[in-house]
Amino acid sequence: MTIYFSRGGKDLVLGMQDYVEAIQTTLSHFPSTRKVLAVPPDHTRIDSQAGPIMHAALSVLRERLTDVMPALGTHSAMNEEELTKMYGDFPRDLIRVHRYRTEVDTLGYVDADFIREVTEGFYDRPWPAQVNKMISQGDHDLILSVGQVVPHEVIGMANYTKNIFVGTGGNEGIDGSHYLSALYGMERVMGRCETPLRKILNRAADLYLTHRPVVYILTVVESTPDNGPVVRGLFVGDDHSVFYMAGELSAQVNCFRLPAPPKKIVVWMDPTKYKKTWVANKAIYRTRMAIGEGGHLVIVAPGVEKFGEHADVDALIRRYGYRTTPEVMEMVAKNDDLRENLSVAAHLIHGSTENRFQVEYCAGKMTREEIESVGYSYGDCQHAQTEYGYDQLQDGWHESRGGEPFYFIRNPGLGLWMHNEHPHAF
Repeated sequence: MTIYFSRGGKDLVLGMQDYVEAIQTTLSHFPSTRKVLAVPPDHTRIDSQAGPIMHAALSVLRERLTDVMPALGTHSAMNEEELTKMYGDFPRDLIRVHRYRTEVDTLGYVDADFIREVTEGFYDRPWPAQVNKMISQGDHDLILSVGQVVPHEVIGMANYTKNIFVGTGGNEGIDGSHYLSALYGMERVMGRCETPLRKILNRAADLYLTHRPVVYILTVVESTPDNGPVVRGLFVGDDHSVFYMAGELSAQVNCFRLPAPPKKIVVWMDPTKYKKTWVANKAIYRTRMAIGEGGHLVIVAPGVEKFGEHADVDALIRRYGYRTTPEVMEMVAKNDDLRENLSVAAHLIHGSTENRFQVEYCAGKMTREEIESVGYSYGDCQHAQTEYGYDQLQDGWHESRGGEPFYFIRNPGLGLWMHNEHPHAF
Protein backbone atom coordinates (compact mmCIF):
# COMPACT_ATOMS: atom_id res chain seq x y z
CA MET A 1 0.00 0.00 0.00
CA THR A 2 1.61 3.21 -1.20
CA ILE A 3 1.31 6.98 -1.52
CA TYR A 4 2.50 7.65 -5.07
CA PHE A 5 2.15 11.44 -5.16
CA SER A 6 1.42 14.06 -2.52
CA ARG A 7 1.31 17.79 -3.07
CA GLY A 8 -0.88 20.12 -1.06
CA GLY A 9 -1.06 23.34 0.92
CA LYS A 10 -3.43 26.19 1.72
CA ASP A 11 -1.53 28.57 -0.57
CA LEU A 12 -0.64 26.24 -3.45
CA VAL A 13 -2.21 26.53 -6.90
CA LEU A 14 -1.96 23.28 -8.84
CA GLY A 15 -2.72 22.66 -12.49
CA MET A 16 -2.16 20.53 -15.57
CA GLN A 17 1.58 20.16 -15.08
CA ASP A 18 0.95 18.71 -11.62
CA TYR A 19 -1.72 16.34 -12.94
CA VAL A 20 0.60 15.02 -15.63
CA GLU A 21 3.46 14.62 -13.17
CA ALA A 22 1.25 12.80 -10.68
CA ILE A 23 0.03 10.32 -13.30
CA GLN A 24 3.52 9.77 -14.73
CA THR A 25 4.91 9.17 -11.24
CA THR A 26 2.09 6.74 -10.47
CA LEU A 27 2.55 4.86 -13.75
CA SER A 28 6.23 4.35 -12.97
CA HIS A 29 5.07 2.00 -10.21
CA PHE A 30 3.01 0.00 -12.69
CA PRO A 31 5.43 -0.53 -15.61
CA SER A 32 3.50 -3.44 -17.14
CA THR A 33 0.17 -1.59 -17.34
CA ARG A 34 -1.62 -2.21 -20.61
CA LYS A 35 -5.30 -1.60 -19.90
CA VAL A 36 -6.63 1.16 -17.62
CA LEU A 37 -10.13 1.96 -16.39
CA ALA A 38 -10.73 5.48 -15.06
CA VAL A 39 -13.64 6.29 -12.72
CA PRO A 40 -14.09 10.09 -12.53
CA PRO A 41 -17.19 11.95 -11.24
CA ASP A 42 -19.99 13.35 -13.39
CA HIS A 43 -20.72 16.98 -14.31
CA THR A 44 -22.29 17.77 -10.93
CA ARG A 45 -18.74 17.51 -9.53
CA ILE A 46 -17.11 19.68 -12.17
CA ASP A 47 -15.20 21.64 -9.51
CA SER A 48 -13.17 18.49 -8.78
CA GLN A 49 -11.07 19.28 -11.89
CA ALA A 50 -11.59 15.70 -13.01
CA GLY A 51 -12.06 16.96 -16.57
CA PRO A 52 -8.51 18.31 -16.90
CA ILE A 53 -7.18 15.31 -14.95
CA MET A 54 -8.77 12.95 -17.46
CA HIS A 55 -7.08 14.85 -20.31
CA ALA A 56 -3.79 14.56 -18.42
CA ALA A 57 -4.38 10.82 -18.02
CA LEU A 58 -5.09 10.43 -21.71
CA SER A 59 -1.93 12.34 -22.63
CA VAL A 60 0.16 9.99 -20.48
CA LEU A 61 -1.64 6.70 -21.04
CA ARG A 62 -2.75 7.14 -24.66
CA GLU A 63 -4.13 3.84 -25.99
CA ARG A 64 -3.73 2.21 -22.57
CA LEU A 65 -6.71 4.22 -21.30
CA THR A 66 -9.43 1.95 -22.65
CA ASP A 67 -12.49 2.78 -20.52
CA VAL A 68 -13.79 5.82 -18.64
CA MET A 69 -16.85 5.20 -16.48
CA PRO A 70 -18.17 8.27 -14.64
CA ALA A 71 -19.21 7.45 -11.07
CA LEU A 72 -22.88 8.28 -11.50
CA GLY A 73 -24.25 6.50 -8.46
CA THR A 74 -27.99 7.04 -8.91
CA HIS A 75 -27.55 10.10 -11.15
CA SER A 76 -28.74 10.09 -14.74
CA ALA A 77 -26.19 9.51 -17.49
CA MET A 78 -24.64 12.72 -18.81
CA ASN A 79 -25.98 14.12 -22.07
CA GLU A 80 -23.74 15.65 -24.73
CA GLU A 81 -24.00 19.16 -23.29
CA GLU A 82 -22.97 17.90 -19.84
CA LEU A 83 -20.15 15.77 -21.24
CA THR A 84 -18.80 18.80 -23.09
CA LYS A 85 -19.05 20.99 -19.98
CA MET A 86 -17.21 18.40 -17.89
CA TYR A 87 -14.74 16.80 -20.31
CA GLY A 88 -14.56 19.04 -23.37
CA ASP A 89 -13.43 17.13 -26.47
CA PHE A 90 -12.45 14.00 -24.57
CA PRO A 91 -13.05 10.97 -26.85
CA ARG A 92 -16.65 9.86 -26.45
CA ASP A 93 -15.88 6.29 -27.55
CA LEU A 94 -14.09 5.77 -24.22
CA ILE A 95 -17.09 6.77 -22.08
CA ARG A 96 -19.08 4.00 -20.38
CA VAL A 97 -22.37 4.43 -18.47
CA HIS A 98 -22.81 2.99 -14.97
CA ARG A 99 -26.26 1.45 -14.48
CA TYR A 100 -26.77 1.04 -10.76
CA ARG A 101 -29.80 -1.22 -11.01
CA THR A 102 -28.56 -3.83 -13.49
CA GLU A 103 -24.78 -3.87 -13.96
CA VAL A 104 -23.36 -4.54 -10.50
CA ASP A 105 -21.86 -7.41 -8.56
CA THR A 106 -22.13 -7.94 -4.81
CA LEU A 107 -18.60 -8.72 -3.61
CA GLY A 108 -19.68 -9.59 -0.07
CA TYR A 109 -21.09 -8.01 3.07
CA VAL A 110 -19.90 -5.92 5.97
CA ASP A 111 -21.42 -7.76 8.90
CA ALA A 112 -24.29 -6.45 11.00
CA ASP A 113 -22.29 -6.44 14.25
CA PHE A 114 -19.73 -4.05 12.75
CA ILE A 115 -22.53 -1.85 11.34
CA ARG A 116 -24.29 -1.74 14.70
CA GLU A 117 -21.10 -0.78 16.49
CA VAL A 118 -20.05 2.07 14.20
CA THR A 119 -23.58 3.52 13.90
CA GLU A 120 -24.09 3.35 17.67
CA GLY A 121 -27.11 1.11 17.17
CA PHE A 122 -28.94 3.32 14.66
CA TYR A 123 -28.63 0.61 11.99
CA ASP A 124 -28.03 -3.09 12.42
CA ARG A 125 -28.31 -4.77 9.03
CA PRO A 126 -25.40 -6.19 6.98
CA TRP A 127 -24.28 -3.89 4.19
CA PRO A 128 -23.61 -5.20 0.64
CA ALA A 129 -20.34 -4.12 -0.97
CA GLN A 130 -21.44 -3.63 -4.58
CA VAL A 131 -19.48 -2.39 -7.61
CA ASN A 132 -19.96 -2.14 -11.34
CA LYS A 133 -19.06 -5.32 -13.18
CA MET A 134 -16.29 -3.51 -15.04
CA ILE A 135 -14.50 -3.26 -11.70
CA SER A 136 -15.28 -6.76 -10.43
CA GLN A 137 -14.97 -8.66 -13.71
CA GLY A 138 -12.91 -6.43 -16.00
CA ASP A 139 -9.41 -7.36 -17.09
CA HIS A 140 -7.94 -3.91 -16.36
CA ASP A 141 -4.52 -3.97 -14.73
CA LEU A 142 -5.04 -0.50 -13.25
CA ILE A 143 -8.17 1.33 -12.06
CA LEU A 144 -7.85 5.07 -11.46
CA SER A 145 -10.56 6.43 -9.16
CA VAL A 146 -10.61 10.21 -9.60
CA GLY A 147 -12.44 12.76 -7.46
CA GLN A 148 -12.56 15.54 -4.92
CA VAL A 149 -12.39 15.35 -1.14
CA VAL A 150 -14.85 17.93 0.18
CA PRO A 151 -17.40 18.06 3.02
CA HIS A 152 -20.32 15.76 2.28
CA GLU A 153 -23.73 15.17 3.81
CA VAL A 154 -23.70 11.36 3.71
CA ILE A 155 -20.13 10.37 4.48
CA GLY A 156 -18.54 13.42 6.08
CA MET A 157 -15.84 13.95 3.47
CA ALA A 158 -16.59 12.90 -0.09
CA ASN A 159 -14.78 10.51 -2.38
CA TYR A 160 -12.10 7.83 -1.88
CA THR A 161 -13.86 4.48 -1.31
CA LYS A 162 -17.25 6.20 -1.74
CA ASN A 163 -16.41 6.81 -5.39
CA ILE A 164 -16.25 3.05 -5.93
CA PHE A 165 -18.92 1.62 -3.61
CA VAL A 166 -21.49 4.38 -4.15
CA GLY A 167 -20.39 5.98 -7.42
CA THR A 168 -20.31 2.58 -9.14
CA GLY A 169 -22.44 0.77 -6.57
CA GLY A 170 -25.81 -0.93 -6.75
CA ASN A 171 -29.26 0.03 -5.60
CA GLU A 172 -29.18 -2.01 -2.38
CA GLY A 173 -25.79 -0.72 -1.26
CA ILE A 174 -26.58 2.91 -2.09
CA ASP A 175 -29.93 2.67 -0.30
CA GLY A 176 -28.42 1.21 2.86
CA SER A 177 -25.45 3.56 2.97
CA HIS A 178 -27.51 6.72 2.63
CA TYR A 179 -30.24 5.69 5.03
CA LEU A 180 -27.97 4.52 7.84
CA SER A 181 -26.04 7.77 7.64
CA ALA A 182 -29.25 9.84 7.60
CA LEU A 183 -30.45 8.08 10.75
CA TYR A 184 -27.11 8.68 12.44
CA GLY A 185 -27.43 12.41 11.66
CA MET A 186 -25.88 14.45 8.88
CA GLU A 187 -24.83 17.27 11.18
CA ARG A 188 -22.79 14.75 13.19
CA VAL A 189 -20.78 13.69 10.13
CA MET A 190 -20.33 16.62 7.74
CA GLY A 191 -16.74 17.81 7.44
CA ARG A 192 -15.31 14.83 9.33
CA CYS A 193 -13.11 12.06 7.97
CA GLU A 194 -14.01 9.48 10.62
CA THR A 195 -17.72 8.70 10.25
CA PRO A 196 -19.82 5.53 10.44
CA LEU A 197 -20.20 5.19 6.68
CA ARG A 198 -16.51 5.90 6.04
CA LYS A 199 -15.58 3.11 8.43
CA ILE A 200 -18.00 0.77 6.66
CA LEU A 201 -16.74 1.56 3.15
CA ASN A 202 -13.10 1.33 4.18
CA ARG A 203 -13.86 -1.99 5.85
CA ALA A 204 -15.49 -3.19 2.61
CA ALA A 205 -12.41 -2.10 0.65
CA ASP A 206 -10.12 -4.00 3.00
CA LEU A 207 -12.25 -7.11 2.67
CA TYR A 208 -13.16 -7.10 -1.00
CA LEU A 209 -11.11 -4.66 -3.10
CA THR A 210 -7.52 -5.59 -2.31
CA HIS A 211 -7.44 -8.02 -5.25
CA ARG A 212 -8.18 -5.20 -7.71
CA PRO A 213 -5.54 -2.59 -8.65
CA VAL A 214 -7.43 0.52 -7.51
CA VAL A 215 -5.44 3.76 -7.18
CA TYR A 216 -7.13 6.94 -5.95
CA ILE A 217 -6.43 10.39 -7.42
CA LEU A 218 -7.85 12.92 -4.96
CA THR A 219 -8.08 16.68 -5.30
CA VAL A 220 -8.79 19.36 -2.71
CA VAL A 221 -10.34 22.47 -4.25
CA GLU A 222 -10.99 25.88 -2.70
CA SER A 223 -13.47 28.43 -4.02
CA THR A 224 -11.72 31.80 -4.28
CA PRO A 225 -13.42 35.16 -4.92
CA ASP A 226 -11.15 36.19 -7.76
CA ASN A 227 -10.09 32.98 -9.49
CA GLY A 228 -12.99 30.62 -8.86
CA PRO A 229 -12.16 27.01 -7.92
CA VAL A 230 -8.42 26.58 -7.23
CA VAL A 231 -6.77 23.20 -6.66
CA ARG A 232 -4.89 23.27 -3.34
CA GLY A 233 -4.05 19.61 -3.10
CA LEU A 234 -3.42 16.53 -5.23
CA PHE A 235 -2.92 13.17 -3.55
CA VAL A 236 -2.49 9.80 -5.25
CA GLY A 237 -2.28 6.41 -3.57
CA ASP A 238 -3.89 3.09 -2.72
CA ASP A 239 -3.68 3.46 1.05
CA HIS A 240 -6.30 4.84 3.48
CA SER A 241 -3.80 7.52 4.47
CA VAL A 242 -4.15 9.18 1.06
CA PHE A 243 -7.74 10.03 1.94
CA TYR A 244 -6.90 11.34 5.40
CA MET A 245 -4.18 13.59 3.97
CA ALA A 246 -6.67 15.09 1.55
CA GLY A 247 -9.36 15.31 4.24
CA GLU A 248 -7.10 17.24 6.58
CA LEU A 249 -6.43 19.86 3.91
CA SER A 250 -10.10 20.03 2.92
CA ALA A 251 -11.05 20.78 6.51
CA GLN A 252 -8.75 23.80 6.33
CA VAL A 253 -9.93 25.25 3.00
CA ASN A 254 -13.55 24.06 2.70
CA CYS A 255 -14.97 24.51 6.22
CA PHE A 256 -16.10 27.99 7.21
CA ARG A 257 -16.98 29.04 10.74
CA LEU A 258 -19.16 32.07 11.39
CA PRO A 259 -19.07 33.79 14.78
CA ALA A 260 -22.87 34.10 14.88
CA PRO A 261 -25.73 32.37 12.99
CA PRO A 262 -27.17 34.41 10.09
CA LYS A 263 -30.94 34.87 10.10
CA LYS A 264 -30.92 34.82 6.30
CA ILE A 265 -28.65 32.97 3.87
CA VAL A 266 -28.93 33.30 0.08
CA VAL A 267 -27.39 30.55 -2.04
CA TRP A 268 -26.81 30.54 -5.81
CA MET A 269 -27.05 27.20 -7.64
CA ASP A 270 -25.31 27.07 -11.02
CA PRO A 271 -27.98 26.03 -13.56
CA THR A 272 -25.48 24.01 -15.61
CA LYS A 273 -24.89 21.71 -12.63
CA TYR A 274 -28.10 21.79 -10.63
CA LYS A 275 -31.26 20.69 -12.45
CA LYS A 276 -32.99 18.63 -9.77
CA THR A 277 -33.45 19.11 -6.05
CA TRP A 278 -31.81 15.68 -5.70
CA VAL A 279 -28.49 17.51 -6.18
CA ALA A 280 -29.45 21.16 -5.67
CA ASN A 281 -30.40 20.47 -2.05
CA LYS A 282 -26.70 20.78 -1.29
CA ALA A 283 -27.77 24.36 -0.62
CA ILE A 284 -29.62 23.03 2.44
CA TYR A 285 -27.09 20.41 3.53
CA ARG A 286 -24.05 22.66 3.54
CA THR A 287 -25.69 25.65 5.27
CA ARG A 288 -27.92 24.00 7.89
CA MET A 289 -25.21 24.19 10.56
CA ALA A 290 -24.84 27.92 9.96
CA ILE A 291 -28.38 29.26 9.72
CA GLY A 292 -29.98 30.61 12.85
CA GLU A 293 -33.00 29.19 14.66
CA GLY A 294 -36.11 30.37 12.83
CA GLY A 295 -33.90 31.55 9.98
CA HIS A 296 -34.58 31.90 6.27
CA LEU A 297 -32.67 30.10 3.52
CA VAL A 298 -33.20 31.40 -0.03
CA ILE A 299 -32.11 28.96 -2.76
CA VAL A 300 -31.79 30.59 -6.18
CA ALA A 301 -31.79 27.66 -8.60
CA PRO A 302 -32.88 28.76 -12.09
CA GLY A 303 -31.99 25.40 -13.64
CA VAL A 304 -34.03 23.18 -11.30
CA GLU A 305 -36.85 21.52 -13.24
CA LYS A 306 -37.82 18.49 -11.12
CA PHE A 307 -37.11 16.69 -7.86
CA GLY A 308 -35.60 13.27 -8.62
CA GLU A 309 -33.01 11.96 -11.04
CA HIS A 310 -35.41 9.30 -12.34
CA ALA A 311 -39.18 9.21 -12.82
CA ASP A 312 -39.86 6.75 -10.01
CA VAL A 313 -37.65 8.68 -7.57
CA ASP A 314 -39.27 11.97 -8.60
CA ALA A 315 -42.70 10.45 -7.96
CA LEU A 316 -41.72 9.31 -4.46
CA ILE A 317 -40.42 12.76 -3.51
CA ARG A 318 -43.66 14.32 -4.75
CA ARG A 319 -45.70 11.76 -2.82
CA TYR A 320 -43.98 12.09 0.57
CA GLY A 321 -42.20 15.45 0.58
CA TYR A 322 -39.32 16.71 2.69
CA ARG A 323 -40.47 15.88 6.21
CA THR A 324 -38.79 15.61 9.59
CA THR A 325 -36.72 12.56 10.51
CA PRO A 326 -39.40 11.02 12.77
CA GLU A 327 -42.03 11.54 10.05
CA VAL A 328 -39.87 9.92 7.37
CA MET A 329 -39.07 6.97 9.65
CA GLU A 330 -42.78 6.47 10.24
CA MET A 331 -43.50 6.67 6.50
CA VAL A 332 -40.78 4.09 5.83
CA ALA A 333 -42.34 1.75 8.38
CA LYS A 334 -45.80 2.08 6.84
CA ASN A 335 -45.10 2.22 3.10
CA ASP A 336 -43.47 -0.50 0.98
CA ASP A 337 -42.55 1.84 -1.87
CA LEU A 338 -40.47 4.07 0.38
CA ARG A 339 -39.05 1.15 2.36
CA GLU A 340 -37.82 -0.32 -0.93
CA ASN A 341 -36.13 2.98 -1.85
CA LEU A 342 -34.20 3.95 1.27
CA SER A 343 -31.90 6.37 -0.57
CA VAL A 344 -35.03 8.41 -1.32
CA ALA A 345 -36.01 8.26 2.36
CA ALA A 346 -32.51 9.44 3.26
CA HIS A 347 -32.80 12.28 0.74
CA LEU A 348 -36.08 13.40 2.31
CA ILE A 349 -34.41 13.52 5.73
CA HIS A 350 -31.41 15.39 4.38
CA GLY A 351 -33.65 17.95 2.70
CA SER A 352 -35.76 18.54 5.79
CA THR A 353 -35.39 21.66 7.92
CA GLU A 354 -36.52 19.59 10.93
CA ASN A 355 -38.92 22.53 11.45
CA ARG A 356 -35.96 24.68 12.50
CA PHE A 357 -35.78 27.16 9.59
CA GLN A 358 -37.60 28.12 6.40
CA VAL A 359 -36.52 27.22 2.86
CA GLU A 360 -37.59 29.55 0.05
CA TYR A 361 -36.92 27.66 -3.19
CA CYS A 362 -36.55 29.81 -6.30
CA ALA A 363 -36.63 26.93 -8.79
CA GLY A 364 -36.67 28.49 -12.23
CA LYS A 365 -38.55 25.70 -13.98
CA MET A 366 -41.02 24.51 -11.34
CA THR A 367 -44.38 25.88 -10.26
CA ARG A 368 -45.46 27.24 -6.92
CA GLU A 369 -47.74 24.23 -6.46
CA GLU A 370 -44.88 21.77 -7.01
CA ILE A 371 -42.50 23.49 -4.60
CA GLU A 372 -45.08 23.96 -1.85
CA SER A 373 -46.33 20.37 -2.19
CA VAL A 374 -43.04 18.98 -0.83
CA GLY A 375 -42.84 21.33 2.15
CA TYR A 376 -40.84 24.33 0.88
CA SER A 377 -41.90 27.94 0.31
CA TYR A 378 -42.01 29.16 -3.27
CA GLY A 379 -39.72 31.95 -4.46
CA ASP A 380 -39.35 33.70 -7.80
CA CYS A 381 -35.90 33.90 -9.40
CA GLN A 382 -36.47 37.33 -10.88
CA HIS A 383 -37.70 38.74 -7.59
CA ALA A 384 -34.66 37.24 -5.84
CA GLN A 385 -32.36 38.94 -8.33
CA THR A 386 -34.07 42.28 -7.73
CA GLU A 387 -34.02 41.87 -3.94
CA TYR A 388 -30.51 40.51 -3.49
CA GLY A 389 -28.62 41.43 -6.68
CA TYR A 390 -26.61 38.22 -6.37
CA ASP A 391 -25.03 38.26 -9.87
CA GLN A 392 -21.93 40.16 -8.81
CA LEU A 393 -21.75 39.22 -5.14
CA GLN A 394 -18.86 37.48 -3.45
CA ASP A 395 -19.32 35.13 -0.52
CA GLY A 396 -20.01 36.93 2.73
CA TRP A 397 -22.27 39.52 4.30
CA HIS A 398 -24.43 41.86 2.21
CA GLU A 399 -27.61 43.88 2.49
CA SER A 400 -30.80 43.35 0.51
CA ARG A 401 -32.62 46.06 -1.40
CA GLY A 402 -34.93 46.36 1.60
CA GLY A 403 -32.03 46.83 4.00
CA GLU A 404 -32.01 43.32 5.46
CA PRO A 405 -28.59 41.74 6.14
CA PHE A 406 -27.94 38.34 4.54
CA TYR A 407 -25.04 35.98 4.05
CA PHE A 408 -24.35 34.98 0.44
CA ILE A 409 -22.81 31.71 -0.85
CA ARG A 410 -22.07 31.23 -4.53
CA ASN A 411 -20.88 27.64 -4.61
CA PRO A 412 -22.22 25.54 -1.70
CA GLY A 413 -20.84 22.34 -3.24
CA LEU A 414 -17.34 23.50 -2.32
CA GLY A 415 -17.83 23.97 1.37
CA LEU A 416 -19.51 23.54 4.72
CA TRP A 417 -20.68 26.53 6.74
CA MET A 418 -21.31 26.43 10.48
CA HIS A 419 -21.67 28.92 13.30
CA ASN A 420 -19.60 28.61 16.44
CA GLU A 421 -22.66 28.06 18.66
CA HIS A 422 -23.89 25.02 16.73
CA PRO A 423 -23.68 21.87 18.89
CA HIS A 424 -21.83 19.93 16.17
CA ALA A 425 -19.47 22.68 15.04
CA PHE A 426 -15.81 21.75 15.19
